[in-house]
This record gives sequence, C-alpha cells and structure tokens, in this order.
Amino acid sequence: MNDIGVRDAAAPAAVQDVDVVVIGAGQAGLSSAHHLRRVGFEPDRDFVVLDHAPRPGGAWQFRWPSLTYGKVHGMHSLPGMELTGADPARPSSEVIGAYFEEYERRFDLRVRRPVDVHGVREGDGGRLLVETSAGTWSTRAVINATGTWDRPFWPRYPGQDTFRGRQLHTAVYPGPEAFAGQRVIVVGGGASGTQHLMEIAPYAAATTWVTRSEPVFREGPFNENWGREAVAMVEERVRQGLPPRSVVSVTGLPMNDAIRQARADGVLDRLPMFDRITPTGVEWDDGRRVDADVILWATGFRPAVDHLAPLRLREPGGGIRLEGTRAAADPRIHLVGYGPSASTIGANRAGRAAVRDVRRLLAGAPVPSAAPNSVSSSVTSALSSSGVPA
Repeated sequence: MNDIGVRDAAAPAAVQDVDVVVIGAGQAGLSSAHHLRRVGFEPDRDFVVLDHAPRPGGAWQFRWPSLTYGKVHGMHSLPGMELTGADPARPSSEVIGAYFEEYERRFDLRVRRPVDVHGVREGDGGRLLVETSAGTWSTRAVINATGTWDRPFWPRYPGQDTFRGRQLHTAVYPGPEAFAGQRVIVVGGGASGTQHLMEIAPYAAATTWVTRSEPVFREGPFNENWGREAVAMVEERVRQGLPPRSVVSVTGLPMNDAIRQARADGVLDRLPMFDRITPTGVEWDDGRRVDADVILWATGFRPAVDHLAPLRLREPGGGIRLEGTRAAADPRIHLVGYGPSASTIGANRAGRAAVRDVRRLLAGAPVPSAAPNSVSSSVTSALSSSGVPA
C-alpha cells in the first residue's frame, strides 16, 4: 500500500473471493465503503473498492479549473468526516480531490486504481464475477457507484459531421480563456450551460445560447415541498424502469444575482434548438442562421452502467428498475448515485441503505420491500435544510 491508503492495482494471480465489490470511488462509492467498514466488513478480506480514475476525487478531479469551490452548489460532506475550511477560490477539483484522498486514508478504504471494470456476469453457486483490467473477483454482491461522468451525452443533428469549427462537450471544457475572440454556441439549459455562458461571454467575440426547452429559473428558497416533488418525479421514472433524469433537471435553475445580471446583459437570451448544423454554424427551418467557431455541448451525461449489461437488468423502457437501491431484477446488485440518489446528499444515504440490504442478503435474511420514498425522503429533508438543489 502506498502513503495515501490506496492499493496499487496489480493483477491478482487468480480469481479472488470477496463478499462485496464496490465499483467506483466517488461520493457514492466512498460512502458505501465507509458504511461497510462501520458494520464490520474488512477491506481486501470482505470487500474491495475498484476505481478506474488515476487518483482520488471521483468525477470532481476532471472538473474545469474555473469551477472553483465557491461556485459549487450542494457539495455535502462524506459520512464521518466534514469538509471544512476550504478556500472558495481554489479549484473544486483540487479541494474535493484532496478531501477524498484524506477520507480514503483516514478510513483505510484501500481503493484499487486504476482498474477498469469490463463486465459483471453470473458466476457459479449464485456468485457474481466482476471482470476487470486487474483480474477477476468473485463476489456475493455488487454495489455499483459509477456515476455518469464517463458517458457524456452528445445529441445528433443533421450536418453535424460537416461543421468546420470545433465541437466539444462539458466533460472536456477547458475554461473560458480557450474561447477568446471566438463565436461560441452553447447548447444546453442546465447549470453547466449557464455557467459556461457566463464565463465565456467576457472572452468570446459572441455567444449564442440554444436549448431544447425553455429554461425554468426558480426564485426563492428551495423548500421541502418543492424538493419532495422533484425527487419523487426522478424516483418514479426509476421505479418504472425508465432512464433516470437528474434531480436538478426537474427543480429548475436557482435564480441569483449573477443569473439576473447575465439575463439583463443578454448573455442568457435563449434561442430554441436549431434544426441543422452547417459547415459554418447552425440553421433553423425559419431561415435564421448563426455562424460559429465552436459548438459547446452542455447536454449532460448518462449513467455509466454498460458493464452490467451481461446481467440483463435493463427494462424495456431503457432504464434499470430499482427497489430502494437494489435492482428489481437481481437483489445482489445495488446502484447508488443513480436516479434519485444522484446527488452528494443522496449518495451518502443511498450508500447506507445499500449496505443495510447487502448485510441482510449475505445473512440469508429476507430483504424487505423498499418503503415508498425511503431514500428520496431523506434526500428531500436534507435538501430543504441546505436550501440548495441537488
């Protein structure tokens, strides 16, 4: 083991047996690992945490430098260790990366990285096989905490391949200085799209904001009723086996002074979605056109769960139906940070809920049906007390 409590990902000589494999070491994975330790599971002996990233920090380590910690909304501490005294002017990737690193060390979670999980499939005797770049683990349960960062969503539009300028996604956003003197089209009505626009506008020759639907800006505090309604909508989609939407996609965008000023300045003057992309820009069927040097797709992400495909968990609607955190089609599989728990608050609580059910499963005890809103109710309560949407 090295000096930060992270085990090198040397390939095991043979299939290794553990009770639980945690896939992913972001907020959801570390929360799950912490709760496993709290109830008596030992790392390497009883469970293992696998992470494909090169260092601690989850998806936060890949965030753009201009996203400082002071701009982060709703970052909640991991269980058992508060994040305090962080410099708001420091990049969030550095602040949260250092925090996750210390968390792994303090609780001796022995994360193995970099490890790519290629597939999870049926093994012998009711066990699962987790096949990875560092060998294979045989396990009785899997807690999947892979998030969405590795699956940026790129919509397709006619003529997209003909564009002579540059196209990039939020996942590789380099910061506003890279767009100096350029004409930039930002596509997407979420928090990332508005943040990109407000950063880029002072540097760019021109910016254009395009969204599929009219953005909704919310005035006033984020109260419990609002939170309950938003989380319930996300949870209902997951219960029906539909692909989840993020909580923030149904809460709308919080109005603040920066947003008000950007709207007054015309930076957040939204246009409807264009109909095609041309070599020099975009066009609408009504004859309108905008020339551009860059199209920045702030169009979100999809759950990174392709490695679970051999288990055939997806429903006809395209999502994985959950009961609480466990897959309805296979109680050995738990998804944390998915659907209603895809926030820093929700991931903490989902990790605890998953471990509780995994303990019952391994003990041979019946796993009770998930109470309605069992995860989302705690998420909503925490959201309303924080005043910040997930």
